[in-house]
Amino acid sequence: MEKYILALDQGTSSSRAILFDNRGVAVAAVAQPFTQIYPKPGWVEQNPEEIWSSQLAVARAVIAQAGITPQQIAGIGITNQRETTIVWDRATGRPVCNAIVWQCRRTASACERLKVQGYEDLIRERTGLVLDSYFSGTKIAWILNDIEGVRVRAERGELAFGTVDSWLIWNLTGGKLHVTDASNASRTMVFNIQRQEWDEELLELLDIPRSMMPDVVDSSMVLGSTTANLLGAEIPIAGVAGDQQAALFGQTCTEPGDVKVTYGTGSFILVNTGNRIVRSSRGMLSTVAWRIHGVPAYALEGSIFVAGAAVQWLRDRLGLITASSDTEALAMSVPDSGGVVVVPAFTGLGAPEWDMYARGAILGLTLGTTRAHIVRATLEGIAFSVKDVVDTMEQEAGAPVAGLRADGGASCNRFLMQFQSDILGSPVTVPANIESTARGAAFLAGLAVGIWNEERELRNLYSVGQSYAPTWSPQERERMYARWRKGVARARAWADE
Repeated sequence: MEKYILALDQGTSSSRAILFDNRGVAVAAVAQPFTQIYPKPGWVEQNPEEIWSSQLAVARAVIAQAGITPQQIAGIGITNQRETTIVWDRATGRPVCNAIVWQCRRTASACERLKVQGYEDLIRERTGLVLDSYFSGTKIAWILNDIEGVRVRAERGELAFGTVDSWLIWNLTGGKLHVTDASNASRTMVFNIQRQEWDEELLELLDIPRSMMPDVVDSSMVLGSTTANLLGAEIPIAGVAGDQQAALFGQTCTEPGDVKVTYGTGSFILVNTGNRIVRSSRGMLSTVAWRIHGVPAYALEGSIFVAGAAVQWLRDRLGLITASSDTEALAMSVPDSGGVVVVPAFTGLGAPEWDMYARGAILGLTLGTTRAHIVRATLEGIAFSVKDVVDTMEQEAGAPVAGLRADGGASCNRFLMQFQSDILGSPVTVPANIESTARGAAFLAGLAVGIWNEERELRNLYSVGQSYAPTWSPQERERMYARWRKGVARARAWADE
């Protein structure tokens, strides 16, 4: 009886389930979008119950679609949107409020106060992160302080905190397991990445009760099993990693120096740094890539908050396109952007600026501007944002990036990938299977349950789908990039009130 790995890919805008065979090939996939909630400008929320119900629904649907029995699933790998913060009641399993999404900027002022109080260097040293509302720490504090009655319940030990992986595992196991893996823990701003434990001083600084925190486990190990009533059998949960770390693993970037970029709701560039924590002075993040057999591997990361979300904005808010795939033909229908620059800083700027008060901007409009120009400039803005990060990584590493492995939905956009290669001046490779995030979760789970025996086997499963080579002159690259940087300068500190 052939065995499969079920990957649960809980993303920012949809829940997905993908079945992988022992060659790492996706044999069935089901996705379901869920509601995004925007209570105030800069605030982003989701309903935790809808996250769970949508993830369970697609897990059941993909098993039915593939026509297999639950007993054929050797293990489950979970990957998830990171930093998104959920607090729930341990007795009832009910959330105390909506999830505060990683994109949410409501705690920007709290971060500023901590900076003024001189805690920025301490947080960077312990966690590898910049002091920013992107991460979970100040979001937990906001829930404790701003939702009536929550702090008292938390101090009585009644409440649990988790990123989305913890929330899914809690529900999958019927409340038996309250855990997170080291990669997700490293995104909370209260986890000591060197000592591999919750940092008591940072918990005290943010006034977060230790009793709320999940146990931190390896990214590849059998944690426990699902309750039989959910999927028809007790299935081992054997792999967990934050989505970007999972994509790094799924791209088989398992050697120091390997680099990948994921184009999802946001865009994230990670370089594997092996057993070294590389400290950045230019806004990159030092993060746990994964932890296997108790040994952490680290990565240097550049985080861009908005990538695919900008295309969703074109579709859902402006009505300039009817489907995301329309952007490729529209962008190619004009020779250039007509001087238009789109800075997609809708929820602030991530690396390398880390400007919580930046906002999106469309610059260079004329009476000759068409929707094609705006669409093209939006795609260009995504590629320029990636170049900002890659250039910074090269400067900090003291060596050029030889090429990028790209994945995520937008890596199918031929215009975007060619423009990315042109503006970087280096090749971009897209794998034959772009489901790198889910594939990474599957690989981690498969290693734990014996589908694969070692990481070297996984590198043999990687195959190239499309390759792009740069065509621009250095002068053209420099001219285009200079105009982009002018646009970024005008978008910065817009919401500083």
